[in-house]
Amino acid sequence: HPTSCCSAAEIMSVLFFHTMRYKVQDPRNASNDRFVLSKGHAAPILYSVWAEAGFLQEAELLNLRKIDSVLEGHPVPRQAFTDVATGSLGQGLGAACGMAYTGKFFDRASYRVYCLLGDGELSEGSVWEAMAFAGFYKLDNLVAIFDVNRLGQSDPAPLQHHVEIYQKRCEAFGWHAIIVDGHSVEELCKAFGQAKHQPTAIIAKTFKGKGISGVEDKESWHGKPLPKNMAEQVIQEIDDKIQNKKKLSPALPEEDTPVVNIRNIKMPSPPTYKVGEKWATRKAYGVALAKLGHANDRVIALDGDTKNSTFSELFKKEHPSRYIECYIAEQNMVSIAVGCATRDRSVAFASTFATFFTRAFDQIRMAAISESNINLCGSHCGVSIGEDGPSQMGLEDLCMFRAVPNATVFYPSDAVATEKAVEIAANTKGICFIRTSRPENPVIYNNNEDFHIGQAKVVLKSKDDQVTVIGAGVTLHEALAAAEQLRKEKIFVRVIDPFTIKPLDKKTILENARATKGRIITVEDHYHEGELG
Repeated sequence: HPTSCCSAAEIMSVLFFHTMRYKVQDPRNASNDRFVLSKGHAAPILYSVWAEAGFLQEAELLNLRKIDSVLEGHPVPRQAFTDVATGSLGQGLGAACGMAYTGKFFDRASYRVYCLLGDGELSEGSVWEAMAFAGFYKLDNLVAIFDVNRLGQSDPAPLQHHVEIYQKRCEAFGWHAIIVDGHSVEELCKAFGQAKHQPTAIIAKTFKGKGISGVEDKESWHGKPLPKNMAEQVIQEIDDKIQNKKKLSPALPEEDTPVVNIRNIKMPSPPTYKVGEKWATRKAYGVALAKLGHANDRVIALDGDTKNSTFSELFKKEHPSRYIECYIAEQNMVSIAVGCATRDRSVAFASTFATFFTRAFDQIRMAAISESNINLCGSHCGVSIGEDGPSQMGLEDLCMFRAVPNATVFYPSDAVATEKAVEIAANTKGICFIRTSRPENPVIYNNNEDFHIGQAKVVLKSKDDQVTVIGAGVTLHEALAAAEQLRKEKIFVRVIDPFTIKPLDKKTILENARATKGRIITVEDHYHEGELG
């Protein structure tokens, strides 16, 4: 994508060699300023500035997009200087908001966060969810740069070079907005130096393919390499314009970011439930999360205005400064969580109704590519919420999260299992999903019961069992009730609680299936595709 890089050349030069403060040889230093390339297809210019700064060897740039190189076509955290993967457009600013919120309210440090967006991705609604979030929380340590180069992939962007409209939109969202010539180093230096008590948007009027004769500001060049003879000529022309080849070095950061430890977080005390007591697992989630918050001050909670239903409000009540209200913007909530969790600054738990995570699937998918360690809790799962109707029922969530690489899917069946799931998730790498239910069901496990990822529980068993029944959450209790009824008819049923749906305890399931002559019934609270069975 050479033309997309050309429009951002001066922006990146000013950012990395004038404005940002960072340690070149320690890209993930906690005190460094952060940079997110939301327009991920312009990855070559990101790699180029890190080569110019001295972190990458220039020769490595020639391995761009090769299978054995870390310099992929879009940024990924395999690269030490990349915090979050980008390339699915419209997501970088949300992650940058999470980093800025962490810097301002949790770290209380001086590092700043910069995010470069293309004008094409400004059509994404998720960008404006992030704009609203940053404006509301007055994230004055956040700077978004709009690279308004006029052209999208196949057509001009809808506003083309009407930069004044972008400015009005940004101001309406509570941002300080500055229009600049994006190819003027002087204007960019001045704009980056303006500090306000609100986030800053630098709206840079640029030209796609700037500096390439016959290509600059022309359509149909997106994502296309230049022909060899043209490339050589352009390189020579640019080289001839360079008047000073003196190496520039960035300023060093102020080392004022606190040292944190988020490893091996343990509940301060065991569960305190009584067998037979009725508890909804959604409420047990809130109780557990509030409790975990006392074990480590880097445990944070986020919610999308459903905290009185997911019971994350219990966490907010006990740890108000560590709760982030994301309002009804689930896509942005996931991106905020990803940003908060970068560089191991926090252990993030984000909750909403299970069904509302479906609209954030792309953010969840990109979180996995970002190698993010975030924990998501989806409540009100399945048909068990009944009266609210199908729009509120989480019936696709298991399928969705099972498809996410390296994800762990918890489906606790009582309050004790839920508390254990929360504790385990806090210490598990990758995306963790905890599925909770609205109905109240009896506690079936003792408080000292041990739980592990990928280990099922056989909760009912006899030597005369004729069939193995597998249920989870609400359906486990239905299975136990059915087994009791069938026992009166001299039909004996073995009942298994999987605890985690991914990974599934295949060994336990197969052993018990063989013991019941291969007969297995799964009891579902999910659509047929991708369900437990």
